[in-house]
Amino acid sequence: MKRIYLIRHGESEWNILHKIQGQKNVPLTEHGREQARQLGNRLINENIDIIYSSDLSRALETATTISKLMRKPAIKAKEIREINFGPWEGLTIEEIKQKHRQDYCTWLKEPDKLKLEGGETLAMLEERVMEFMDNVLNNNNSKNIAIVSHSATLKVIILNLLGMGNSFYKNITLKNVSVSIIERRDYNNVLTLLNDTSHLKGF
Repeated sequence: MKRIYLIRHGESEWNILHKIQGQKNVPLTEHGREQARQLGNRLINENIDIIYSSDLSRALETATTISKLMRKPAIKAKEIREINFGPWEGLTIEEIKQKHRQDYCTWLKEPDKLKLEGGETLAMLEERVMEFMDNVLNNNNSKNIAIVSHSATLKVIILNLLGMGNSFYKNITLKNVSVSIIERRDYNNVLTLLNDTSHLKGF
């Protein structure tokens, strides 16, 4: 069987400010860079053949760090960027609660029904990322691959590879530099690890 490693980027400067990033290009903190190194050391002994990364800097820097430690190629792809949060990008959670309270409640309770002007819905994100994933999996059928991306993007990938709908989006959380693994078995995909950050113990 082959494996898909789904990896969220390290801590970014806006993560610690509790700002919505979306497709804004926000760099890692120094702590986030160390997280990426810890993750890379954890993955050295995994048989990963190739790494695909979002082209946004917080993901790409995480992927580049992993790539160097593992001596595996990293390919950037804009298709696996984070969801576009439109008017929310750059705002803190508190600001969104004040300015967009009803939409924020929808996001928490029924995220698959949220439609932000100028932003992407989960259905739009699904169409973008799953077309990419289908191509990647078809072209790398015999390889173990890693995807370094963002919370919303990775959650949608996980749900769709498991044949679940976006209505379950609210039931998953992914921490910075977490690893989730889906095994591609003969007759189905199986989630064998979710949101694992054991490589950060003692850090």
